[in-house]
Amino acid sequence: MARHLDAFLNRLALEPAVLVTVERTRGSVPREAGTWMAVFARDQVGTIGGGQLEWATLQQARQRLAARALEPWEQTAALGPSLGQCCGGSLVLRCEPVSVADAAALRQRLAPSLVPVALFGGGHVGRALVQALAPLPFAVTWVDSRDEVFPTDVPAQVHTEHSDPVQAAVADLAPGAQVLIMSFSHAEDLDIVAACLRRQRERADLRFIGLIGSHTKWASFRHRLAERGFTEVELAQVTCPIGLPGITDKAPEVIAASVVAQLLLLREAVVSPRS
Repeated sequence: MARHLDAFLNRLALEPAVLVTVERTRGSVPREAGTWMAVFARDQVGTIGGGQLEWATLQQARQRLAARALEPWEQTAALGPSLGQCCGGSLVLRCEPVSVADAAALRQRLAPSLVPVALFGGGHVGRALVQALAPLPFAVTWVDSRDEVFPTDVPAQVHTEHSDPVQAAVADLAPGAQVLIMSFSHAEDLDIVAACLRRQRERADLRFIGLIGSHTKWASFRHRLAERGFTEVELAQVTCPIGLPGITDKAPEVIAASVVAQLLLLREAVVSPRS
């Protein structure tokens, strides 16, 4: 993810490494194609799945580093008894020595594809969500109508935005955004939902509209939104409550974990659609 890439390139400025990338896979394997790890003389950044395969690859990469080898190589591994792993699949690893001279190209090549998330609300759950999303493949636009509500130390992939009225920010969200609505005010929440539904009517390009709250809150919102002219089909695009069903703990960190799991399921459906 983004943090791993930064850590890799910062370390690469000090010493060379071997970049190990999962090139191709077949069957059941620990990690998908495109996964990478950077091997340094005494440690590593990232992982290709752990276990004996990773251990053997680390040793080989460090031998090449010690020998100052410059040529890349590929290796095919079957994840069976010979490696002490019973996944049953196989994969091809590409291993390439890299140095600080390669940093710019590596940043461009390895930059993760981030799913846009729009988070409306800088309260306790919003803050917990930002921290939970930090190591994951999401680019967050964090919006609130209140001045000075955001902390100063937000993660690198989080962009904070003051918007008054808050719903005005909906028009400029990235296409495909997953929207989470949890402002300090039910009136603001209602206006944000309405703005999202109007955008859906015009562009149909928001991936998810999630509203924090109870079934009772949503029943009230449905009535008010229907009075504003939204149809049942349009209202069905809103998910409320948000989070995975069955998790009832109201602690901000628990709500955040539940919502992040929901977003990851949505991302999985886009990245790896099932036939």
